[in-house]
Amino acid sequence: MAIVDPRTGQPLTGPEESSHNGAGSSVAPEDVIVDVTLENFQQVVLEGSMQHPVLLQSWASWCEPCKNLKPVLEKLAQEYAGAFVLARLDIEAFPQIASQLGVRSVPDVKLISQGQLYDQFQGALPEKQVREWLGKYLEAPAEASQSPEEMAEAALASGDNETAQAIYRELIQQYPEHYDYQIDLAGALVAAGQVDDAKLTLDALPPEHRDAAKARGVRARIEFGEEALSQAEIDALGERDDSDARYQRAMRRIADGDYEGGLEALLAIMKSDRAYGEDAARKTLLRVFDALGANHPLTVAYRRRLFAMLY
Repeated sequence: MAIVDPRTGQPLTGPEESSHNGAGSSVAPEDVIVDVTLENFQQVVLEGSMQHPVLLQSWASWCEPCKNLKPVLEKLAQEYAGAFVLARLDIEAFPQIASQLGVRSVPDVKLISQGQLYDQFQGALPEKQVREWLGKYLEAPAEASQSPEEMAEAALASGDNETAQAIYRELIQQYPEHYDYQIDLAGALVAAGQVDDAKLTLDALPPEHRDAAKARGVRARIEFGEEALSQAEIDALGERDDSDARYQRAMRRIADGDYEGGLEALLAIMKSDRAYGEDAARKTLLRVFDALGANHPLTVAYRRRLFAMLY
């Protein structure tokens, strides 16, 4: 499997590939994970990168984020089955190597191929982000396992809110400064009807995250949920197709997170009964746009359609 430079689209590795680089094949950890020393650095990193990409991870025993990143990189090294070699450098044991590499803080991860540095990142990125970063250069294994974020999303989709919350809580514990996980947890709490807990979770965020588009989206679900009729009340509307019934169904969809369905219904009300509720459909559309954020694909698409309808 060749590593690709996203800047040029050209492969970074030579024509000969590692004997272990078939994604999905079974490899022993010692075949793809190596601890770097003064004695083997030349062979593992510099010479090794001429045969296959090397992911060089610098770490230290006192570094808590390193402990979070370590199992993620080990998991991916085995999952990629030789598409790259994970080389681990203990900067306390070999500070001279760290100094030569320009490592100023840990964790530090460098991607090396053909003896050259092609990309790097610092800090303990969550698994999903590490996968995305690797995906810029290496084709993902055909049978890649789910990331924790994907497992949480799947649990929510299947109605297993308890599992989703447990995953998000674990991610929050591992990555306390990755505030999106706290917002994701708030969303799961809303889905479970634990609105007060969701509000407390959002209120505890730093201001810049508390007011960001993603958090506003969860708050909007709370607000729409408080304004919307219950599902039982929606069911009681039966076959009614007047503007008020359609508006209430749209509000329920938005409260449930079905933004596209709700936006579509609101546009339909505008087309058929613009005066309903003193222009309530248009005003609610604008509220949803604000909640989703200006760059959200649904905001872009439906704002364009709203503009075309008005002008």
